[in-house]
Amino acid sequence: MEMNDSGKNKSSEILQLVSFRVNKEEYAIDILKVKEIIKVINITQVPNTDDFIEGVINLRGSIIPVVALRTKLGMPKKEPDKDTRIIVVEIDDKVIGFIVDAVNEVLRISSDLTEKTPEFISNVNMEFISSVAKLENRLLILLDLNKIFSKKEKHALENAA
Repeated sequence: MEMNDSGKNKSSEILQLVSFRVNKEEYAIDILKVKEIIKVINITQVPNTDDFIEGVINLRGSIIPVVALRTKLGMPKKEPDKDTRIIVVEIDDKVIGFIVDAVNEVLRISSDLTEKTPEFISNVNMEFISSVAKLENRLLILLDLNKIFSKKEKHALENAA
């Protein structure tokens, strides 16, 4: 393994992440997947869709399915408040909105701070989690948006829009 002058692994990279809160946990996703972050706007419910699909929004003429990340992650529903946001992301050329309790910040961290997810962390389905970052006084759970939906769920999202 090649080391740089400070003795660190040369292959470490800087991760640029958007961190947000769902329930009491702090999560993050790759900033390159994020198109924008908006306040909650009028969500039109779509009948006969999966529980985690809140409905659709009209964002500047585009109809976008909106997912309640709390429900998708197996947490109880919560009414939106002043901190609630929709993170609009692009996954596999599809634009989707995720409702989160609050958006915290944009972070730049070294990949050296991340490690494989411990078995005991959270009650979230483990396949969604790419790693956990250990920051000074908190843990950040990194979600893998490419694995958050099954093929069947992706199909349901396409039909919702």
